Amino acid sequence: MNIFTKFALLISIYFLFSPNQIVSAQQTAPPKILSMQERANVMNNWLEYRLDNTIPDLMQREDIDMWIIIAREYNEDPVIKTMLPATWQSARRRTILVFSDNGKEVERMAVARYDIGKFFKTAWDKNEEPNQWKRLVDIIKERDPNNIALNYSPTFALADGISHSEYEAFTSALPERYQNRIVSGEKLAIGWLETRTEPEIQVYPMICHIAHDIIAEGFSEKVIQPGITTTKDVEWWYRERIRDLNLTAWFHPSVSVQRAAESDTSFLANFSKRPAENIIRPGDLLHVDFGITYLGLNTDTQQHAYVLKAGETEAPKGLQNALETGNQLQDILTNNFKKGLTGNKILSKSREEAINQNIEPSIYTHPIGYHGHGAGPTIGLWDQQDGVPGKGDYPLYANTAHSIELNATVNIPEWDKEIRIMLEEDAFFDGDSVRYIDSRQTQLWLIPRQ
Repeated sequence: MNIFTKFALLISIYFLFSPNQIVSAQQTAPPKILSMQERANVMNNWLEYRLDNTIPDLMQREDIDMWIIIAREYNEDPVIKTMLPATWQSARRRTILVFSDNGKEVERMAVARYDIGKFFKTAWDKNEEPNQWKRLVDIIKERDPNNIALNYSPTFALADGISHSEYEAFTSALPERYQNRIVSGEKLAIGWLETRTEPEIQVYPMICHIAHDIIAEGFSEKVIQPGITTTKDVEWWYRERIRDLNLTAWFHPSVSVQRAAESDTSFLANFSKRPAENIIRPGDLLHVDFGITYLGLNTDTQQHAYVLKAGETEAPKGLQNALETGNQLQDILTNNFKKGLTGNKILSKSREEAINQNIEPSIYTHPIGYHGHGAGPTIGLWDQQDGVPGKGDYPLYANTAHSIELNATVNIPEWDKEIRIMLEEDAFFDGDSVRYIDSRQTQLWLIPRQ
């Protein structure tokens, strides 16, 4: 049985979803949340698949002969943390991983005191060679690579993992003839982190589905009693609910309010200057920003709910139309996802189209996966709508996931004011088109449900 078949079997056993159900996960029963042991098995199988398939493709794409990743315990390179077995919480002592492409296959080894699970066999016997750096140099000499990639980057923190002292120690040990062969491993590091494999993307809908379920439960009468419950109460309910499910949050949830009686709808007011204790009232438009981590992957979601007034059975038409405008802006942005375009080009094309359609846009979309604000092209920042130097110049690659994050400023006739519809949904780009990993919000949550 090959490894891909094993993944299909694991997924069917753990989740009991058919392919059609995966597409419409929000209409199905909640997925089973795995035990810690089951999670470790899935994550280790994913890692084996990634190392066998993703690494060779990336090294050939970037024309790199040798990639060396160096880290010390508790000061890990962000990349190396994603290459450790699921039962490892950190590197051990100094851990050095070496990938060597000989033109036929990529050899993997660890210059470390231990095997790195079953993924990297140690290539260092301290009894034979006490000096770890000398053993590494011997490996380099034996393979004589044309270039040696190290993880340093002035642009991407996630690709800048080698510490100053480790870089100095390595280059001090390296013979002079190899010094000019050192190159940045930035594109390898970003490529490794941003690429989502087929086994991962089969399960990602379940992860996003769990996040959507939690949001929906929090934005309901089960949690919110108008006139009593505060936005802070809801935020902490979300944190507790995440822990109850044996999951973790990669950031503290935020819940904010826009209402007819208050005029300040600035971005900062909604996020960083909210009242500490804002009691939720009938007629409020609520907003949540929420993300979980599960199976090593992250979600990032922003949705809205409306608190019904006495006698109401639906939200004001102006708010419903505003959400439709937000969905329209999402469509404009995702239709501009073209392989090879930079984040800045996607941003400028999308903003131009939105403005031509009389939408007031703000776009700040980012990759997601191993990290919430993940590796890959930045498509705007909320305070940099003219483009983001460096991170925005990185091109869009296939098989990557992105949080489609943006807002549209819309006038609400019933309130005689403007509001911001702030949306964020995780999506997958397959090289040709974008699909939402577990659908998106197209209707406001109503409190209480109707």
